[in-house]
Amino acid sequence: MSSESATAAEPTFADHVRARADDDNVAVKFGDTTMTYRVWCAEVARRAAWWRRRMAGRPSGTPAHLGVLLDNTPEFTLWLGAAAVCGATVVGINPTRRGAELARDITHTDCQAIVTESSQVGLLAGLDLGDASDAVLDTDSEAYRAELAPFEGATLPTSTEIPIDPASTFLLLFTSGTSGAPKAVITSHRRLNFVAGSMCMITELGPDDVTYIAMPLFHSNALFTGWAPSLVAGAAVALRRKFSASEFLPDVRRYGATYFNYVGKPLAYILATPEAPDDADNPLRRGFGNEGSEADIARFGERFGCKLTDGYGQTETGASIVRIPGMPAGSLGVAAQPSISVRNPDTGEDCPRARFDSEGRLLNAEEATGEIVNAGGGTFEGYWRNDEANRERLRDGAYWTGDLAYRDAEGFFYFAGRTAEWIRVDGENFAGAPVERILMRHPDVILAAVYGVPDAEIGDRVMAAIQLAPGRSFDAESFARFLSEQSDLGPKWVPTYLQIVDEFPMTQTNKVVKRELVRRRWHDAENDSDAELWHRPGKTIEFVRFDREAAGQLRRRFEERGRGALLD
Repeated sequence: MSSESATAAEPTFADHVRARADDDNVAVKFGDTTMTYRVWCAEVARRAAWWRRRMAGRPSGTPAHLGVLLDNTPEFTLWLGAAAVCGATVVGINPTRRGAELARDITHTDCQAIVTESSQVGLLAGLDLGDASDAVLDTDSEAYRAELAPFEGATLPTSTEIPIDPASTFLLLFTSGTSGAPKAVITSHRRLNFVAGSMCMITELGPDDVTYIAMPLFHSNALFTGWAPSLVAGAAVALRRKFSASEFLPDVRRYGATYFNYVGKPLAYILATPEAPDDADNPLRRGFGNEGSEADIARFGERFGCKLTDGYGQTETGASIVRIPGMPAGSLGVAAQPSISVRNPDTGEDCPRARFDSEGRLLNAEEATGEIVNAGGGTFEGYWRNDEANRERLRDGAYWTGDLAYRDAEGFFYFAGRTAEWIRVDGENFAGAPVERILMRHPDVILAAVYGVPDAEIGDRVMAAIQLAPGRSFDAESFARFLSEQSDLGPKWVPTYLQIVDEFPMTQTNKVVKRELVRRRWHDAENDSDAELWHRPGKTIEFVRFDREAAGQLRRRFEERGRGALLD
């Protein structure tokens, strides 16, 4: 089959870019800047020409990898387009990484150049960037404009000049790293084309739509559910450098946004902004994302008049779970493919279905909770140069997600956390996510994170960090009464320690970094007498302040029982 016929049968993102070359519809809105697709493609062509010159003298077999360290700006989309038509790979660089970790991300993925901006370029100072050391482009600089000047009037390379294999790698996207070192997930033109096509059908995007993207473009959510389907549909994208809850609705109105994507906790933050009678007077018609709570999804739709579709998925796209009408409260939904189940990670066998009592308490949490697995492997294409992680994910042809869940008799899945987030209390294993869902029912709680901390005797104790709505303060008696009224809160699930936080340690995709919370535990009470921590000294649900004196007593108890090393 010729490359031309292959392209016709299976489009790549080079084809999607070239299809917009004569399109005068708006491509990008950013601040006061508007760019049509025709102009966008001309700028893409200039950058593609620069890249081809950069790579012309490289040894054969050199990875054509371009690192992009930018906020959500038009430049990010231009380099995505340039890489697509050149057959290059964009590496999304996370600006929250620092020092040796940042350098490792860049050299591990064999970047040949880094595109950045004045607010980020300082992060690279003094780092060993490997092959990219002599090609750091600051898009705000005169030097950058001089680099591109010779390529004014360049045209997009044709599929004959640069044939693109649909199986070739288009993106290397790092996982969020909430529970370990980030891994670079391989995304081919084929996989992104499949995801973008699916999203176009789900969202019904068309050339008259405007997609609002405030989630970071270096992450899969913004690319898979925002930029890529918008390019395929010929819709405009409206960009915000970084997510802002207070600016969400003004931006939607300013840009005429009809669709938006989200990941993590932005719904909760937007809902925490002051309500106004005209909140529903906006152009939004739908949103798509994941990790939104059931209550937030319902409240968002009512307040802003916007239909949300929330699903379970990963950067690896190894398994999908979808919501359906009439699903039970707290459920993720049902498996998108019959090959997806919940397995015991030790035996590899399917876990027994979850059983609940008349009040909704999970009766068999330990035996019912396992790892979400797709026996069909999904569309996962592997991690870049990480054989160990690949072996962990793919076992005997099955894709193991690393996420815990349980499944009821009707086939509905319930998220239970990450495999690294098991909590063991008094001999019983369970995960924190079901407890988080209960805590977030409290009207004053915006976000909750539940995790295990060491017990002075054996095993773990449950600790929770909670963020309260603006203007609210923690009332220990009221909160204890609320917990006592939750019929599905098992006695071992009740937090022993509580910390009230102004904000959580977050990834740029608004995911809580639990490993940081686990590391901090209750130590803030030892170091800062103003830290607001509470604990239950006994078995009853009653909370008292956990201060420096209480922390010292607890540390001595650990040391007396030979478990002091667990605190270091």
